[in-house]
Amino acid sequence: MPATVVGNPLLAAVRNHTQAENPSSFLALNSGNSTYSVPDRDGAIFYRRTGRFAVQFGGPFAAPEDYDALADGFRQYVRDEGLNLVGVQLQRHDAERYAQQGFTVNQVGASWAVSLADFSLRGTRFMQLRNKISRAHRNGLKIQEVPAGDWESAITTIDQAWLASKGEGVHQLEFLVGQIGGEVQQHRRLFLGTIDGEPVAYISYSPVYGSRAGWMHDLSRRIPSGSPGLMEAINAHAIEVFRAEGVAWLHFGFTPFTGLDAAHEIEGHSPAFQWLMHALWAEGAALYPAQTQLAYKQKWAPDLLVPEYVAFDGQASLASFAHIFRACKAF
Repeated sequence: MPATVVGNPLLAAVRNHTQAENPSSFLALNSGNSTYSVPDRDGAIFYRRTGRFAVQFGGPFAAPEDYDALADGFRQYVRDEGLNLVGVQLQRHDAERYAQQGFTVNQVGASWAVSLADFSLRGTRFMQLRNKISRAHRNGLKIQEVPAGDWESAITTIDQAWLASKGEGVHQLEFLVGQIGGEVQQHRRLFLGTIDGEPVAYISYSPVYGSRAGWMHDLSRRIPSGSPGLMEAINAHAIEVFRAEGVAWLHFGFTPFTGLDAAHEIEGHSPAFQWLMHALWAEGAALYPAQTQLAYKQKWAPDLLVPEYVAFDGQASLASFAHIFRACKAF
């Protein structure tokens, strides 16, 4: 059934069931996702259907005592529908459980996070970052936190310019990235940059729950011809706002093909798929610009790497993996 937040039952599932510590959990509430639930069980599974595949986002957002019932029920539901199941952005807790149930589970990338308690841009390692931020401010950048609904036209203009710079036929990504708008927009935060009163860039932040609660640097866009340092300056501004509020963590979200390490792999993983992830890190920029994305995140000297996993119901399959990117509208 389509995802809704009438009475916020799905938001409650994402907010309350954080035992898997998924920093991207709020993305489960994106418009366009579907949900699976079981009567009298506390929780939900979020997924998208693409072709003959069901692409599951994360593990079940469920009370511990209902986790297995939801996971097993959804697996059977997918099979009964004649679909193939693949799950992405599973956390270690999920990965181990799914491997025990016969899934082939491999690391697919990592999420990154910065502890804000003692964060500072002072020091030589941040010199280049400070220079870019200063340049943006010298070029007239002004930053403010704004309600998204008041700036829809400006956001659309920035999005269109950003997409046009990516080449013909490029679509806005979905599913594993956030959105602006929809029924849970009030829970996100939007920081907008303007120069001479004209919007030039923005970053949207999604809430993160659990033991490392905070905000996730999510959707970000800029006018391609704008000043250098726009994204860096907006994020630095947001960090100071968050620190003043006592926020403990800034998360940078999931980047596929990054943070790969044999020590993160689960028993029974596919060596061939493990090789593929390393190959895509090295040569897969046409599929996803992982190295560029990671370079931006590493500018902020993240304190934490969180491995994330993909789970195949059966053997690891290139077709199943491709449907994750189809669900994202990457191609």
